[in-house]
Amino acid sequence: MRIGIGYDSHILAEGKKLVLGGVEVPFEKGLVSHSDGDVLCHAIIDAIIGALGEGDIGKHFPDNDERFKGASSIILLTQTVDMARSKGFGIAWIDSVIITERPKIGPHISAMKRKLSEAGISEALLNIKAKTNEGMGFIGRGEGVAAQAVCLLVRA
Repeated sequence: MRIGIGYDSHILAEGKKLVLGGVEVPFEKGLVSHSDGDVLCHAIIDAIIGALGEGDIGKHFPDNDERFKGASSIILLTQTVDMARSKGFGIAWIDSVIITERPKIGPHISAMKRKLSEAGISEALLNIKAKTNEGMGFIGRGEGVAAQAVCLLVRA
């Protein structure tokens, strides 16, 4: 077994789409990023890559590579799941949390799990939680969104 942890955060800005877990969440702001800014997918990707001992998301999907400009993070997650499988590992469990003051995430979690399953992660092996930052820091001020994830890999 191997365990990895992932984290990502991005600032919010008007004129952008808010994509979390592959789902466009209705909101007046979205995340600024080289790709689609999906902090949940990015945290999960980082957790898987960490469990593999293969560095981090920036090593595999650098933000200065034009191939990833505007990229769907679901596609990047699919490639990461495929990398784990190619190295003989399967996902045993992913636990994750999205941290934001607004919008409310709870109503979108089922759709996120369905969308993430398209990347090859069974909904039964995925937990998503939503938390606020109780008004503290950049998240509490509504300036950004963060996500954390833990991944347990097992030999397939």
